[in-house]
Amino acid sequence: MDLNLLWSYIKAGFTSDLSTHAIVSVLLMTGILSAYIFLIYRFVSKKSFYSKQFNLTLAIIPFFIATIIMTLQSNLIITLGTIGALAIIRFRTAIKDPMDMVYLLWAVHIGITCGAGQYELSILTSISVTVLMLLLDLLPLQKAPYLLIVNLSAQDGYEEEMLGIIKRYTRYPRVKSRNLMDGQADMIIEFRTNRESALLEELSKLSYIKKLSLVTHDGESII
Repeated sequence: MDLNLLWSYIKAGFTSDLSTHAIVSVLLMTGILSAYIFLIYRFVSKKSFYSKQFNLTLAIIPFFIATIIMTLQSNLIITLGTIGALAIIRFRTAIKDPMDMVYLLWAVHIGITCGAGQYELSILTSISVTVLMLLLDLLPLQKAPYLLIVNLSAQDGYEEEMLGIIKRYTRYPRVKSRNLMDGQADMIIEFRTNRESALLEELSKLSYIKKLSLVTHDGESII
């Protein structure tokens, strides 16, 4: 038996050549969708968390994924080797915003679907994700709570008096912090109200209050 002939038959069964037309079409569609996700991340993500380097990474990842998928379809031996190589890769870059994980998965999804030639699936998924993110971002949510930071001279009954005034403007004030030192007190009180200006004006009339600060927070940043 001719071993060279046998090997040629085995090799032919493992491989299938990719046409230039197929490669160009995959890379072209990947490029279009990569540009799309680049623009979406640039204009939708919060400015405080925006990273140009991360955005460029999102646009480049689909190209590598798409070409890997094309390679895996063309050669079974390379497929097995790639699975082993990817199994030992570890990425330890910290993610600043949980939404960045969504964009990473989106970039990987574009690469996989385009590499597999599923252009319609990739386009429809990208459009659906964009619409869903915009709609959810526009949903009215409960007003962010306020944090009242007070610096005052400690006197008998000062806390009860302050909380009594605050309760006229909101139902459930919560004292988050108390600090007492040398006759001086610092307090942080959390509450929700629609009449913050009137509340501050009334509290400022208390003689023992030296400084008032009112900030609002949404769980991600203090405004």
